[in-house]
Amino acid sequence: MPPRKKRRAPAGDDMSAKKSRQDSVFRKHETSQICEEETFSSKRCLEWFYEYAGCDDVVGPEGMEKFCEDIGVEPENVVMLVLAWKLDAQSMGYFTLQEWLRGMGSLQCDSTERLRNSLDYLRSVLNDSTSFKLIYRYAFDFAREKDQRSLDLNTAKCMLGLLLGKTWSLFPVFNQFLEQSKYKVINKDQWCNVLEFSRTINLDLSNYDEDGAWPVLLDEFVEWYKERGASL
Repeated sequence: MPPRKKRRAPAGDDMSAKKSRQDSVFRKHETSQICEEETFSSKRCLEWFYEYAGCDDVVGPEGMEKFCEDIGVEPENVVMLVLAWKLDAQSMGYFTLQEWLRGMGSLQCDSTERLRNSLDYLRSVLNDSTSFKLIYRYAFDFAREKDQRSLDLNTAKCMLGLLLGKTWSLFPVFNQFLEQSKYKVINKDQWCNVLEFSRTINLDLSNYDEDGAWPVLLDEFVEWYKERGASL
């Protein structure tokens, strides 16, 4: 019995198979490109750092100003405080090379565009009460002069306004109290208790316990507020 001839696939089938193989190759190439684009690059992050640091291993005030301009955020914006917290920056107005690489690596940001795309995430961190408390505590050490254990009053008022100004209805009154008070500095215990006070004490101060473990600063604020409450 003569061997049977192999049936040739119609031309259309050949073209279809060829196109399928081409599509498969293209998809693999496209996926490879996407993965390459999405992968964090330490080299790219390093080059990005030196755009602002120049020849130094630290981004200083001038570089920081350009950095803020490039990412479209004012230096006084609270999102810059969240970013500093993410970088675990030790001094206000400065980012060291180590802080930059570690922090930007954790954020997977190696370019201006990537950081811009992460700004909404950084803002959202403030909505988590646990993270907010950590950022609030961090702000004290971040903003104080490193040779001082306390925060000078003007800096404290600015930082309190940044962190509590939009969420604590009594902040304007508390700020007014600080301005006329005898206090020149705020220590860390006072700082931490202001946050606790803002979270737990009613706006009319009805649940404030004068015999509680609050610092004298807050006892004096409550007394001052009650005396002037009607006119504030």
